[in-house]
Amino acid sequence: MTKQGKVYLIGAGPGDPGLLGLKAKECLETADAVVYDRLADPRILAFARKDAEMVYVGKASANHTMRQPDINKLLVKLAQEGKTVARLKGGDPFVFGRGGEEAIELLEAGQPFEFVPGVTSAIAVAEYAGIPVTHRHVATSFAVITGHEDPTKGASTINWKGLATAVDTLVFLMGVENIEKISSQLIANGRSADCPAAVIRWGTHPEQRTLVTTLGNAAADVKANNLKPPAIFLVGEVVKLREQLQWFDNKPLFGQTIIVTRARAQASDLSKKLEALGAKVIEAPAIKIVPAADYAPLDAAVQALSDYKWLVFTSANGVEYFFERLLLAGKDARALAGVKLAAIGSATADALSKHGLTADLVPSAYKAEELAEALADKIAAGDKILIARAKVAREVLPEALRKIGAEVNVVTAYETVADCENKEELLQALTDGSASVVTFTSSSTVTNLLQVLGEQKNLLQKATLAAIGPITSETMRKHGLTPAVEAEKYTIDGLIEAIRKYFNK
Repeated sequence: MTKQGKVYLIGAGPGDPGLLGLKAKECLETADAVVYDRLADPRILAFARKDAEMVYVGKASANHTMRQPDINKLLVKLAQEGKTVARLKGGDPFVFGRGGEEAIELLEAGQPFEFVPGVTSAIAVAEYAGIPVTHRHVATSFAVITGHEDPTKGASTINWKGLATAVDTLVFLMGVENIEKISSQLIANGRSADCPAAVIRWGTHPEQRTLVTTLGNAAADVKANNLKPPAIFLVGEVVKLREQLQWFDNKPLFGQTIIVTRARAQASDLSKKLEALGAKVIEAPAIKIVPAADYAPLDAAVQALSDYKWLVFTSANGVEYFFERLLLAGKDARALAGVKLAAIGSATADALSKHGLTADLVPSAYKAEELAEALADKIAAGDKILIARAKVAREVLPEALRKIGAEVNVVTAYETVADCENKEELLQALTDGSASVVTFTSSSTVTNLLQVLGEQKNLLQKATLAAIGPITSETMRKHGLTPAVEAEKYTIDGLIEAIRKYFNK
């Protein structure tokens, strides 16, 4: 029996992926095909299945990848093929999203559909600019109006007289290119030229830009400031409230574009924390964490854990890969009952705690030299020490322990390889100077990114370079790079705090 297709017409919201609804996320996770517009954030698209068919049908003014009638036909075709389709639209499908047109086409073809409402930019973008569309004693009504009427219908059907005099707050979507016409119509029909107005571009995105003006000056100010779509045009006394309610663009890192070079699997923590502070984040992983090519030495050590006095971890990755091998050997944390645990820092100690274990030793400064010093008075000649770490790493720790007379066994838990799946966006941000900061969270992110950039490595001189600690800074200097920011505490939180302090200056 042929599978019945179905199309979910989904509102993706105004841009901030955090505003995506739970049902929309569930639809994306199960869809066979995703048909999406140009305003769909890549982080929203990441919810789609890895094997889902991805179809871009983005439309900008006078630049249509696919015209609406063709999009309608595409949705029918995919549904007739028995596919579950997520039709992802910016904002809400029913607020100038042409969702009704697509649904009617599906209905006429006998294909089932559902609507999944989204947060409309008419309200959300204004909120992110600190402008309420209604406010007691200021505005008790608001209207959402298209700023770009259907050009095929001839005369305008907008009731300019009613809008100008009967509605407190006016929100025009897609109206920037027609702002002169909109303003003149409102003024001609009774709205004061001195009425406060605002143009908000890329609302809810880290690139959000808000221009406060008046109805009479709006067109000239937009031209002078070179504001382009996508943007909304908002008219009303509520615009004055932005002085008190502005919040999004008050965040400490608002307006900064920060490159995260950490491995993809670990980048999300750093990225989310930077975004919470208002930054735009471009993830350009310079390294990829992969399993060791040969696990025989680690597996042999797992079978002889009781022989070791200390097990030392120099990263959270080492913890995770070690426990993978431990479980594959049919063992669990109980196998470490007689072994003391050392972690190079708080993140590594936290990784151990996820396995129900508490590190016996965490040095005050999170680097190999400090860990070696902290271990020195806790071991004696002849003690067996196991270090599970990356294949390529500094030899400071094992060499220091061997000088004491310890028997040190260094085993490879994982490997790092050069990787940059987002190289094009990285190069664009470095070339046009939009990248404010490039972060480095290990020496390998430095060396691997330089390998990826090759002859274009000089582009890094255009941005502020931030290192997670002195070892990473030392590696940068060896390669001719100057770190402007160095974390005092060698953790992700320490790096973020150092970046905040840098911009606060």
